[in-house]
Amino acid sequence: MKALRLLCLLVFGGQSSSACPRPCVCQGSQVNCSNRFLTSSQLPAVFPAGTTELHLHDNLLTTLPNGLLEKLPSLRHVSLHGNPWACDCGVLYLRGWLRRRPGGPSGQPQVNCSSPPHLRGRLVEYLTEEELLDSCHYWYCDLALASQVCVFVLVLVQAALLAAVVVFLRRFERLSREAARIREESLTAGELQMEMADMPLNDWRS
Repeated sequence: MKALRLLCLLVFGGQSSSACPRPCVCQGSQVNCSNRFLTSSQLPAVFPAGTTELHLHDNLLTTLPNGLLEKLPSLRHVSLHGNPWACDCGVLYLRGWLRRRPGGPSGQPQVNCSSPPHLRGRLVEYLTEEELLDSCHYWYCDLALASQVCVFVLVLVQAALLAAVVVFLRRFERLSREAARIREESLTAGELQMEMADMPLNDWRS
């Protein structure tokens, strides 16, 4: 029984690791995912380990997940053209892979930036880190500014609540003192009336 389970795991495990991802078409070691209107979020996370050619051209890809292509040790050819690549922080991985790929471009169509406007048409692999980091700079600044504004508003709200609590406590203390004073005066007046009621008539006349 254990041997049968082990055999099933080996058979089905091997099939799952070499299965062609949807919606791509596989022929041998070639995986064709081109012209599928794939966005970066719809791109398959896993490709067959023995893939030698991967076609991703003419889709809607703006970035590639980090480490995606390193998982394919037999990969010799990748087509990435015809995608609206966003040349910001998210393209750093693709730029690095294009620069260190073995054999250079080898006649493949070039990978060009689609955005931002000032980098449109530039080759991704020749972008400098300064250009990419500059394109991300404003996003980080906006996030940092928004965070600082949120913290400032939170501090203001806390200060307002603290001030309200202090005012309430002072007013409560003042009201408590006033109530105690009125109570003492009422008690004193009551005691005086009782003493006067207990005094003999002669004392009143005198």
